[in-house]
Amino acid sequence: MPRPTRNIAALALLPVILAGCGRAPDPAWSGYAEGDYVYIAAPVAGTLDTLDVVAGQPVARGRRLFALSSQPEQAARAEAQARLAAAQAQAADTDKGRRPPEVDMQQAELAQARAQATLAQRELARRVPLVASGAISRSEVDTARATLQQAQARVAELEAALQLARLPARSDERAAASAQAEVARQALRQSEWREQQKQQAAPADGVVSDTFFRPGEFVPAGQPVLALLPTGQVKARFYVGEAELARLALGQAVSLSCDGCGAAIDARVSFISTQPEYTPPVIYSNVQRQKLVFLVEARPQAAGAARLRPGQPLDVRPVAARGS
Repeated sequence: MPRPTRNIAALALLPVILAGCGRAPDPAWSGYAEGDYVYIAAPVAGTLDTLDVVAGQPVARGRRLFALSSQPEQAARAEAQARLAAAQAQAADTDKGRRPPEVDMQQAELAQARAQATLAQRELARRVPLVASGAISRSEVDTARATLQQAQARVAELEAALQLARLPARSDERAAASAQAEVARQALRQSEWREQQKQQAAPADGVVSDTFFRPGEFVPAGQPVLALLPTGQVKARFYVGEAELARLALGQAVSLSCDGCGAAIDARVSFISTQPEYTPPVIYSNVQRQKLVFLVEARPQAAGAARLRPGQPLDVRPVAARGS
């Protein structure tokens, strides 16, 4: 084929070649999906009694996840209940007087003392006239008068004792007894709380990501037994160079895309780092080679987050404002 003919054919094929290549995709920042995991732990130590879930299992809010052995807490609760009952009984006792039989006994003693006082008074009245006639000496009259005074003092003593027996304890004693009852009540609450903490339930709907202990193993206080990924708690993390950072702002809309995700996922920027860092090796790409970049996070809606998996590579593109 002559050379001019070959050139014409090449020019004719050029539109076809360009059409096959298509339009170059918009520049994107490379990133990945990350989950906001909740690590479920008990604030008290114990042996793992039951593990009710397995990794990868979806759970609903309020479902029990695991339980630690609670025998020590049950014994402590029973002891606290007994101490509370004793303290309450002691506090109630301070509001009462003596028992009825004790009051009856003091009333009988008072009646006996009054009878003795009446007898002593009559004896004194009988002896006083006899002194003038010389039948008895004055000392005998003095003795009878002293006996009467003793009997009257005994009556006053027993009357005061009877009145005291009918009164409750002093206000300070009652306040102290009430305080002891409150101490016992709070100790019982602590025991019940510790026993309740031996069982942990899911704080939200989600998926069990991983478990870290098996039944029979000892779990220290505060050590996570499992990791839970709540529904919708997946975000995008990507890195933006300093020159492009001005294009982003908190709340700005971005688009997330990934292999196998289907249509782009809408998200909004929720965090922009204030300090630069070196580009992580996994973020190196042909269009993003800056040494220093800023970490940015974006959160999709719940429906979009359900389409993402933690660790999944993402391409992030800004969404132009309407009317621009």
